[in-house]
Amino acid sequence: MINKFSEYFSLVIGAVNCYFCNSFSRGITMYRTHNCGELRISNVGEEVTLSGWVQKVRNKGGMIWVDLRDRYGITQLALEEGVSSFESMETAKKLGREYVISVKGQVIERFSKSNKIQTGDIEIKVSELIILNEALTPPFTIEDETDGGEELRMKYRYLDIRRNPVRANLELRNKVSFETRQYLESQDFLEVETPVLIKSTPEGARDFIVPSRMNPGEFYALPQSPQTFKQLLMVAGMDRYYQIVKCFRDEDLRADRQPEFTQIDCEMSFVSQEDIIQVFEGLTKHLFKSVLNVELPTFPRMSYNDAIRLYGSDKPDLRFDMQFIELNDVAQNQGFKVFDSAELIVGINVKECATYSRKQLDKVTDFVKRPQIGANGLIYVKYNEDGTFKSSVDKFFLPDVLKTWAEKAQAKPGDLLLILAGEAVKTRAQMNELRLHMGNELNLRDANIFKPLWVTDFPLLEWDEETERYHAMHHPFTSPKEEDIEKMDSNPGEVRANAYDLCMNGVELGGGSIRIFNKQLQKRMFDLLGFTEEEAKDQFGFLMNAFEYGAPPHGGLAFGFDRLCAMLGGQDSIRDFIAFPKNNSGRDVMINSPAVIDNKQLDELNISLNL
Repeated sequence: MINKFSEYFSLVIGAVNCYFCNSFSRGITMYRTHNCGELRISNVGEEVTLSGWVQKVRNKGGMIWVDLRDRYGITQLALEEGVSSFESMETAKKLGREYVISVKGQVIERFSKSNKIQTGDIEIKVSELIILNEALTPPFTIEDETDGGEELRMKYRYLDIRRNPVRANLELRNKVSFETRQYLESQDFLEVETPVLIKSTPEGARDFIVPSRMNPGEFYALPQSPQTFKQLLMVAGMDRYYQIVKCFRDEDLRADRQPEFTQIDCEMSFVSQEDIIQVFEGLTKHLFKSVLNVELPTFPRMSYNDAIRLYGSDKPDLRFDMQFIELNDVAQNQGFKVFDSAELIVGINVKECATYSRKQLDKVTDFVKRPQIGANGLIYVKYNEDGTFKSSVDKFFLPDVLKTWAEKAQAKPGDLLLILAGEAVKTRAQMNELRLHMGNELNLRDANIFKPLWVTDFPLLEWDEETERYHAMHHPFTSPKEEDIEKMDSNPGEVRANAYDLCMNGVELGGGSIRIFNKQLQKRMFDLLGFTEEEAKDQFGFLMNAFEYGAPPHGGLAFGFDRLCAMLGGQDSIRDFIAFPKNNSGRDVMINSPAVIDNKQLDELNISLNL
């Protein structure tokens, strides 16, 4: 019976092959024997079939050249009067950009070779050509350097993806995903899917809400992360979990933020902070080596307090220097009201920029006074090459005083000090923006240089003036440092979290923490956050119940997958590493979403809109 089936199957396959081999002349094609990026000089003489999109047509009368494109590359086609069929020549004259065609012909050596494409040594002498689909003229050019603006390209995203830069970004994303799985599987991680329809919680960013038709008046939420589920998987004994997972946050957007985004989400049992850092430092090194062939060194570490003190940011860019210099002790109490009333006076030393003109300094001042930065002004001190000083506060400070500032900043002749003063938290944030701005102006932020950093010892809690209570800086399940637990009642603002962020080039790539796995400690945390016992039970009772059945010590980390891809691709925006992204208003302009829904659907969901 098996032999008869095999014989029958072979006959069927043979018939199908014969059908396709002979079908080109009937207008039905097997479409391709090769793709448009693989033919080389070694293929000369072969009969081939190619299919793709028309990139360009050059009609010289008796000769027509067509650039045929698919995902893999471009191949030049050549049609000649008297060589190609009459029908094929007539068809070629009708071709426009982005027509979908199929051709049959012979690979020949190209007379005028091109080093701009991989197939530049050959072309196809076309014997037959058919149009599979005509195309409208695209609203922008399908070229590496297009004339289409971002909003237009997002509206026609399916055309934008045909361009090499976008296609290459999506190919890079695929490789990062593949290599991530390769590495984590080698470390005994198990991929487990967690629910997308979950319960809303008030902590953190705003949830996207989904009404339930079968449970009128009740709602699901889309997950901001699989946090509680991955902790439950640790209680369930899965030991090492990962997931490349979609997450959702209803928040304001920017270049590195989308309403739906992807995380590499991981959790491990019976681990310390050091264990997690070692595993995911290993993952990062593996990705940079396998994707970019870049060897990353061992990552330095810095406490949160030092990062804020030295750089004004919990994700400092270490590709260039300009550490903050605090000047209170050498600049205050000398009659300059701006300094004397300031909580913090802080400066940066911009090397070899004492030659900045007044016009250049005015531009820098205008930058810090922008509403997004919020500084009232900027003070500069030029340490000239001849050893003299010129500043914007010469009438208040003698050269000897300015020299003490320069010494504290370790400035040398030719350097420029830029100084801000005011309330400490705001001034540090403003100086961080100024430091990054100067890094950009001086071309110090090279996208081909990578400076990773672990930032540790974050505050466990942050005080919210509006609600007059503490909020979790990460989430309510982050464990405090063991040595700081006793401060939870007496001085909660000084409690450090057992948390860690991985940063690179001024971008937070990922973050995580050791979790609370003790029910009593978790209750103390809820108390600090202002949860009543009923609220905690209502929102997180399922997790507390699970802890009753033996929760192991555990911790984890999540990488921002889109940001990681953008970093590996040398770009700031994550949009071109997402196939179908949203715009700055959270809209998909291609499908016009979000959109109103039918009243019948609203009725089924028991929703009444009072607009």
